[in-house]
Amino acid sequence: MLNTLAQLKLGSAAIDIARLNQKFKEEGNGATLEEFLRAELTEIVGKSGGDDRTSTDVVLYGFGRIGRLLARLLIEKTGGGHGLRLRAIVVRRGSDNDLAKRASLLRRDSVHGSFEGTIRINENADIITANGVQVQVIYSDNPATIDYTAYGITNALLVDNTGRWRDAEGLSQHLQSKGIARVLLTAPGKSQLKNIVHGINHGTIEDTDQIVSAASCTTNAITPVLKAINDRFGVIHGHVETVHSFTNDQNLIDNFHKGDRRGRSAALNMVITETGAAQAVAKPLPELLGKLTGSSIRVPTPDVSLAILNLSLQNGTTKDEVNNYLREMSLHSDLRKQIDYIDSPEVVSTSGTTTSSVTAVRWSVSWRRWPALTGRRSP
Repeated sequence: MLNTLAQLKLGSAAIDIARLNQKFKEEGNGATLEEFLRAELTEIVGKSGGDDRTSTDVVLYGFGRIGRLLARLLIEKTGGGHGLRLRAIVVRRGSDNDLAKRASLLRRDSVHGSFEGTIRINENADIITANGVQVQVIYSDNPATIDYTAYGITNALLVDNTGRWRDAEGLSQHLQSKGIARVLLTAPGKSQLKNIVHGINHGTIEDTDQIVSAASCTTNAITPVLKAINDRFGVIHGHVETVHSFTNDQNLIDNFHKGDRRGRSAALNMVITETGAAQAVAKPLPELLGKLTGSSIRVPTPDVSLAILNLSLQNGTTKDEVNNYLREMSLHSDLRKQIDYIDSPEVVSTSGTTTSSVTAVRWSVSWRRWPALTGRRSP
């Protein structure tokens, strides 16, 4: 199949070879492999080198953990001058050798490992060059007064990963700067801001939307599973318990903190706190509004979280049926890019992490066999 695909001179596309192979076996109807592939991939056959997509400039506002991981992903996928092009990062100057320190943090990561490639800096021009991608470092503490066009950046997508502003009013400051067309927030948005979980409600983004949120890590982890379960079995109500790695807003040693208990040492304690994920799910999945509660425990691990869903279901089911259903969803559904499935008693939090992955999240599902609603509460 690989040899045949190579001969078809395909244009840019994402192809699931395993699914193509399975479909050929089941639905080939006597056609040769080449005939089958030409019919299935007709839109991109012979289109090699003919990519007519335009590029989109990307600006990272903030260069913390999320910003640096995004930078790695964008640099890794740069090629051909198409798609998303990382053009600049915006930070506040922290020291005289700020640029060197930023580059060092991009090069070395205690959780995700070393950057795969080369990184150079030009201190005179404030430029970081990573694997040939030139990234302008802009120093500013005012999101509304930067002239990005002075750096050749136009109609850019700005990714605010600071978490400083989470509503439309605060984030709209970015749109006042020349060269910015849209803003993406890497945290749960407040008020009427759209919280997008890709694969669930990305179709609700309209051309007129200039600011959207990508929701939280926990929301992105549990929403696809909740949608799958709700579509098949119906969720009456449930509880989300997240066991979450400590984050940078906690204290490493005991000290004053405006948040209850978050002032206690993150490296030594399990810290009970709140999570907004249970309520945030209702933005991409309005049918679950008011049906979920949630709580969180911060634990002394640097990466990966566990989400436990305890759900009361409308339709009776069994452990094997739920497991088989989620496995099928991970392989043969529109949510296969959002849901992964593994059946092993040996899996722990570090089992699925790689040097190139954004924070991985594992979950388990518990359930009870509930009768259909009859106007009374089940025992």
